[in-house]
Amino acid sequence: MDVADVQVGQLRVKDEVGIRCQKLFQDFLEEYKEDGKIKYLDGAKDLKNPERSTLEVNFDDVEKYNQNLATTIIEEYYRIYPFLNQAVCNFARDHGDAKNDKEYYVSFVEVPTRHKVRELTTVKIGTLIRITGQVVRTHPVHPELVSGTFVCLDCQTVIKDVEQQFKYTNPTICRNPVCNNRRRFMLDVDKSLFVDFQKVRIQETQAELPRGCIPRSVEVILRAETVETIQAGDRYDFTGTLIVVPDVGVLSLPGAKAEIGSRHKGGDYIAEGIRGLKALGVRELNYRMAFLACSVQPTNPRFGGADMLMEEVTAEMMKEQMTDAEWNKVYEMSRDRNLYQNLVTCLFPSIHGNNEVKRGVVLLLFGGVPKTTMEGTTLRGDINCCIVGDPSTAKSQLLKQVADFSPRAVYTSGKGSSAAGLTAAVVKDEDSFDFVIEAGALMLADNGVCCIDEFDKMDPRDQVAIHEAMEQQTISIAKAGVRATLNARTSILAAANPIGGRYDRAKSLQQNIALTAPIMSRFDLFFILVDECNEVTDYAIARKIVDLHSNIDDTTERTYTREEVLRYITFARQFKPIINEEAAELLVENYTHLRQRDTGTGKTTWRITVRQLESMIRLSEAMAKMECSDEVLVKHVTEAYRLLNKSIIRVEQPDIHLEEDEGALDEPMEVAAPASGNKEASQGETPATEEDEIQLPKKKQMTLSFEEYKTMSNMLVIHMRNEEVRQEKEEDGSGGVKRSELVSWYLEQIQELIESEVELLERKNLVEKVIDRLIYHWTELPMTEKRRFEFLLGVLKVVFLIRLLAVSFQTNDQVIIALTSTGLKGEDISQEEDPELVVHPNYIVDI
Repeated sequence: MDVADVQVGQLRVKDEVGIRCQKLFQDFLEEYKEDGKIKYLDGAKDLKNPERSTLEVNFDDVEKYNQNLATTIIEEYYRIYPFLNQAVCNFARDHGDAKNDKEYYVSFVEVPTRHKVRELTTVKIGTLIRITGQVVRTHPVHPELVSGTFVCLDCQTVIKDVEQQFKYTNPTICRNPVCNNRRRFMLDVDKSLFVDFQKVRIQETQAELPRGCIPRSVEVILRAETVETIQAGDRYDFTGTLIVVPDVGVLSLPGAKAEIGSRHKGGDYIAEGIRGLKALGVRELNYRMAFLACSVQPTNPRFGGADMLMEEVTAEMMKEQMTDAEWNKVYEMSRDRNLYQNLVTCLFPSIHGNNEVKRGVVLLLFGGVPKTTMEGTTLRGDINCCIVGDPSTAKSQLLKQVADFSPRAVYTSGKGSSAAGLTAAVVKDEDSFDFVIEAGALMLADNGVCCIDEFDKMDPRDQVAIHEAMEQQTISIAKAGVRATLNARTSILAAANPIGGRYDRAKSLQQNIALTAPIMSRFDLFFILVDECNEVTDYAIARKIVDLHSNIDDTTERTYTREEVLRYITFARQFKPIINEEAAELLVENYTHLRQRDTGTGKTTWRITVRQLESMIRLSEAMAKMECSDEVLVKHVTEAYRLLNKSIIRVEQPDIHLEEDEGALDEPMEVAAPASGNKEASQGETPATEEDEIQLPKKKQMTLSFEEYKTMSNMLVIHMRNEEVRQEKEEDGSGGVKRSELVSWYLEQIQELIESEVELLERKNLVEKVIDRLIYHWTELPMTEKRRFEFLLGVLKVVFLIRLLAVSFQTNDQVIIALTSTGLKGEDISQEEDPELVVHPNYIVDI
């Protein structure tokens, strides 16, 4: 029997420093007053609730009470932490009517010095410090054995208060002097002390990361009330101490290791496992650092922290957390009539132009109102925006500005991101070897903004993974035995380059970008940036860039600071405006117009679906939030429709060449006429005549811009529609509008713009060419007077015949149909001198 070991097990050494700190700290809790009242008395009374076990203490109060006590707590925190907890227990039982059989703990907030993850070294082990970082992984909560009660299997002696060093540890030796048992103990679960235990991993934020370095990470241990108070992606301040724990997981890695030999000689061989710290030799035991946290608080609790992301937070609760000066500034901003433009200027001071894109990004930061239907379906309120443009059009700068400004934003590149990196990954824990979920970019940006650059460079298989996150705002995982549905309530701001590097105006958006239709329909806004050569714009951009490189910060006058804008956006996001009846009617009307225009001309950038209506609703709600309004008004819907319309109808069409269509018809006559009329004169000058015959058909090409062409065609079509209505009311037997009458009417409308006879002839020739281009040449069916009348009365019958014929149109726009009685099969009705014209029944005017 080892008497020394027995004495060590029985004797208790008193820690004089710990006892003195316990007395001083208990005196502080009982004596420190604020406004004539003991400050922590109410907190002690709350500890009698079953769910409460931790008393929160402001460290500034400790410094004001006793500077020596505060210094000792900082330098010897891990050593005196049990004594501080005992002082809290005594204070709670004496003044708070707390239970005697319950353990209580203390947590400190407002510790003066904040350290980075990279600054954690062995010098800070055991001291009270505060660190900050972003949570990247959370583990499930499980019970941890803190203090064990064991029963000796040889003599049945009860051994209490065996401290567990983050690993199951047996007593060194039985405390019974006559027993020499060192190995055979049984844990008494009923009398042992367990606490909730959660392990999370944090890493350095992008702003703290030195150039060329990989982000450092550290594991944080949470206990008691601090568990389940954080979520992946948030930035928090952790107050506690740096500790060293045994890295027992390394022992299971493959490779040669020194093992403990068997103490049994001969017969029965029983291999010994790891029995605790003493059973591990020096060569077998590895250590790693961890952070034992006593309190957790958001890095910026008032502006974007976890407290502000809860659904029950209201504007009134946020107002209570602001000072009078901050609230007055927020109220002043809400009354600003030019707030929309001022926010754009304050958020993007270093980027010139692109005002529509900036307005869309500002509304993205405010967001819409998420809703839940009666069936339980969630309708997203976040706005997704995609910026497509040529290189050097400030796409990445816009994304960087948003990522730096937003309190909860993640910036990533599409080429270097996989499906698991964007959504979530299932990894194996190093210690427990259980599968845990590690958050991806979309999860880290929950209730924030996820900026994805080079979105078109993503692999198609990875793009499919974010379909669910963009619309349902959830991420479903079913792999490695883990089945979970995680939240990804984030706005996506993406930037992409066109196919070939430059945007082709003659093509639609879907033909210019390598994105699938499902992905495109999930974006609320598409903005197209084209690098145009404009002398004024180029000078302004160059001046802006030179000023930035010259360190001229006052080139743009900011109405509000970034902190004021962030505070206002956080406050305004809490509003939940409701759409009134007038705004709802305007929403339906605008959506119907978009659908008709999409069906009528097919000139929009992508297909108009119900998702565009939902986009318009979200943009309207964002406009109402920006003005801190509880109701969506007509002006909000008008601006949302204008912005969505700018996003949809942004592709410019190529110019219209009218002479190319008529040259094929006139060329044979123009070449033959001089050959027959100048036969004798050409006999002596054969080369000259051949040259004349080649040059005569070449006329001056008539080019018309697409906007002018649409304006002219709309005028003609609207007039013809009005004439058709008039004829139906008057029961006029005529079948339509004569071609000559249509030309004369148009010239009358623009007579004030005509200054000479030459210009009159040019305008007459131009409108005739436009009418010829608009005419739908029906060459298959002969028309009689009776059939003309039947055509006007039976629109459905004509529509069926038109679709049945399926004629291919390449140079004509099938807007106008020419009616003639001489159009027999094989004849060209376009050569009739003055045919009657009617508008195609399927055509819808695009205004």
